[in-house]
Amino acid sequence: MDSAQFLGYTTFIYLAATIIYVGMVIFKIDRLGLLATALTIIGVSANSIGIILRWVESYRQGIGYIPLSNMYESLVFFAWTIAVTYLVIERVYKTRYLGGYILSFAFLAMAYASFSTEFSKEIKPLLPALQSNWLAAHVITCFIGYAAFCVAGGLAILYLIKACSTGNIRHKSSVSETTTPNLEQLDDIIYKMIIFGFLWLTVGIITGAVWANSAWGTYWSWDPKETWSLITWFVYALALHARYTRGWSGTRMAWVALAGFLSVIFTYYGVNFLLSGLHSYGG
Repeated sequence: MDSAQFLGYTTFIYLAATIIYVGMVIFKIDRLGLLATALTIIGVSANSIGIILRWVESYRQGIGYIPLSNMYESLVFFAWTIAVTYLVIERVYKTRYLGGYILSFAFLAMAYASFSTEFSKEIKPLLPALQSNWLAAHVITCFIGYAAFCVAGGLAILYLIKACSTGNIRHKSSVSETTTPNLEQLDDIIYKMIIFGFLWLTVGIITGAVWANSAWGTYWSWDPKETWSLITWFVYALALHARYTRGWSGTRMAWVALAGFLSVIFTYYGVNFLLSGLHSYGG
């Protein structure tokens, strides 16, 4: 069994887990949540095995690199980080209500990676610029940050919908497997995800600069992806600054989280396909 098969199974496992999480909420059957969590763990395991097998396969072909060098491989890793982030949230906040919501992003990333014809899934020799140990450090740190921002952006949409339906009342309420967290709890998760993602994105930009210097002889060249990464960094930096100095929370932070996530999407996807630069190989 090769990596493609494992990653194909991963796509459908994430889909099944998402559907069961949604079913748990609709039919208010807490036991379904246990099954969904088990499937999510299985999906993460299959996702991990698929990544490791692709890594091994690259060595068997005499290439030998960590599978993070193109759009297909980064989407697979992105899905993995989202699913792992969700499992941490579930354990910390003791609720599975958000499972169907967050895990759907992992499924969509895997589905796009598995079924899209926009990019190659073949294992190919790396360009000289990618033959660096800084590649793994840069991509891993950036995508951990992206996963956190994805969760924050997704929950921001849920927050805005709930705020409109409840009149933005931040009352406290008990949380069960089948009830949505209240606005205060959602705001707390969004805020912590932004902090977590911001720290990792900062490290990602730094490691990317070091990698750029070793590959092209300059730490910063205002390449489109570098520029948009910096724009994204400033969006979240301003959000955190406003939180600390102006007390921004609730609806304001939700809108900023959503705007930041749109910037992340363009930085990750839009730059690769719409703009030409040093990172064009990502497609």
